[in-house]
Amino acid sequence: MERDGSVGVALPMLPLVAVCWAVAAATGEKVLPPPSNLNYSFIQICTLNWTWNPPENISSSCDLEYSSDILIDEVSQHKNEWRKSLFRVTDTVLNKEMRFKVRSECKNGNATDRSRWVETSVAPKGIPGTAAVGLSCVWHNLEYMLCKWHPGENASSDTNYTLFYWFDGLERHKECKNYSVSQGRFECAFSLTFPQTANRYPPISILVRDDSEKIMPICAIENPTTLVKPATPRIVKLSYVNSGIHLQWSESGTIPANCLSYEVRYHNGDLTPAQTIQVKFNSTSIPSVDPNSKYTFQVRAQPKVECYSSKFYSEWSEEKSIGENPDSAFNFLLIITIPLIVMVSTIILLVYLKRLKILILPPIPDPREILKRMFGEQNEDPQSCAKEDCVNGYDRLIKEEEIHSLILIETPESSNPEKEHR
Repeated sequence: MERDGSVGVALPMLPLVAVCWAVAAATGEKVLPPPSNLNYSFIQICTLNWTWNPPENISSSCDLEYSSDILIDEVSQHKNEWRKSLFRVTDTVLNKEMRFKVRSECKNGNATDRSRWVETSVAPKGIPGTAAVGLSCVWHNLEYMLCKWHPGENASSDTNYTLFYWFDGLERHKECKNYSVSQGRFECAFSLTFPQTANRYPPISILVRDDSEKIMPICAIENPTTLVKPATPRIVKLSYVNSGIHLQWSESGTIPANCLSYEVRYHNGDLTPAQTIQVKFNSTSIPSVDPNSKYTFQVRAQPKVECYSSKFYSEWSEEKSIGENPDSAFNFLLIITIPLIVMVSTIILLVYLKRLKILILPPIPDPREILKRMFGEQNEDPQSCAKEDCVNGYDRLIKEEEIHSLILIETPESSNPEKEHR
């Protein structure tokens, strides 16, 4: 009883290790010492190597193992591992606090001794809210990878992000060179190919950061097979065969033919809903079609799950049609006739409006000409006219009298012969 009391009084003043040993002594159990000298180092841009030393004074009969776990922002990632080696390689996130903890365990028959946890952490660098947001990458047709991201909400407008990548097989990480910014979104594309003899694609590490330490870096580890997006197919053949339609389209060229499947979308006319069929190869036939109808086709490709884990489809190909709509001739006639009718109607309307304008708004005579005629005739002096003009005027009067005389002579013949005889 005194021993227990003395232990209870001494507990607050003893170091944690001494407490563990005291408790173990009181309970009759042996506590294993923890690993020592826990540390980490960067192997590559987004890869950490955690190392530690074994506990001291361990019995040779102890089957020693180590248990380790990872916590990000105090949340366990449930990546607990047991191993006999004195290191563990893990991925890092860099924009969040990452803690790594390890403990030792000794197995002796059915009994198991465990040490306490020892841990260390990697603190994030840079100003919170400045890291790239929404980083996503797509491996286009096994030829190049395109990564996109938005700037952090606290990043300044002149922030220049830099993208680095690395995978097993490169001597050192490489920097992406082809940057562009569109509507506030950053993009960068880099060539990515693996040897054709490789049976598997290694994970690829992507780091986005800035040269300034104020910008928080961000890491992503991706399985490239989940990022594959095939090239857009191109319809190269579309023809009638017997009573159906046969179509054929181009293949990827870089993705093996047996690693792609296709979707064919087509519709009859312009208003009917589209139908979609699944195709395993780069050609197919549509049986029993209406030869008097127009059919429009599109094709897209998708990687097969046997080869890649990607869910990306290619873009739909350009539409290609065969046949004509029944109303196409009528529509063509309308296209020709309507402009012609409009043109003729416009010409007629312009002519009509011109005549109507003359009737409604006749030309206004010049007042100066009217006044000149009125006052000019009154001021003329007969005596002052030249002799030749007077003679000409006299001749005109004689000619007018003769004309009137002729008119009087050419009167209708009288119906009374007696008067005529007289």
